[in-house]
Amino acid sequence: MASQPQRPEDVVRDERAQLDFSRDMSYGDYLQLDAILNAQKPLSPAHDEMLFIVQHQTSELWMKLMLHELHAAIAHIARDDLPPAFKMLARVSRIMEQLVHAWDVLATMTPPEYSALRPYLAKSSGFQSHQYRCIEFAMGNKNAAMLQPHAHHPERAAIVRAAYEAPSLYDECLRLLARRGLPVPASHTDRDWTQPYEASDAVEQAWLQVYRDPKSHWDLYQLGEELTDLEDSFRLWRFRHVTTVERVIGFKRGTGGTGGVSYLRKMLDVVLFPEIWRLRTAL
Repeated sequence: MASQPQRPEDVVRDERAQLDFSRDMSYGDYLQLDAILNAQKPLSPAHDEMLFIVQHQTSELWMKLMLHELHAAIAHIARDDLPPAFKMLARVSRIMEQLVHAWDVLATMTPPEYSALRPYLAKSSGFQSHQYRCIEFAMGNKNAAMLQPHAHHPERAAIVRAAYEAPSLYDECLRLLARRGLPVPASHTDRDWTQPYEASDAVEQAWLQVYRDPKSHWDLYQLGEELTDLEDSFRLWRFRHVTTVERVIGFKRGTGGTGGVSYLRKMLDVVLFPEIWRLRTAL
């Protein structure tokens, strides 16, 4: 005779799951879910505003983790400690892939649905995200004009300025190559970190030495490929952003005052690690 299936409550009892959290920290306590799940404050009567808010709030959480990993990776590279940096950079690339797919959810919003909530956004825009700006600066895309949107908030302004003035990920990579005896010019290892990076034939030649003899420079070769993966993922993230914006608002100006799609398309042309890409033609 077949045994009777267990009732759900019997399974829980038999597994001895803890059910009383009056004296212990629960899942919700640890994650501070009350604060997180009460942070969505729609301003419009539009049903789809919740999607818009959750999309951007979760993106900001992923960007917080991205900065956590980027800052740690940069510090490890500065100490010539590459294995942990490789893991951290790989994680950043995976986070960017996660953010690419997050745009798929927002893309379910149609132009009429967005138009219903747009007046309630006023001048707020993702363009003003201080975390995204710190990511751009950490990746080497320095632009003094991008400090201004945060001037009204001293704490955020200080965070963004610190990222602006610090060596980028690529700057630290080039300093590492120089410490390893590769011919990276001083103009690219001791410079004004606030200035946009300028591609260099000499830097390309240094990377070519690595790529032409990977067995002798294995960890630097792996570093070059981690940078390639990172920028590849960043390009996909930017591209998906552009196509989603075009799908939802067309060529209207963005709420932050930019040209919207036209501005985002210009950002697609930014190359963060130029020599890493150029050397492939020379190999």
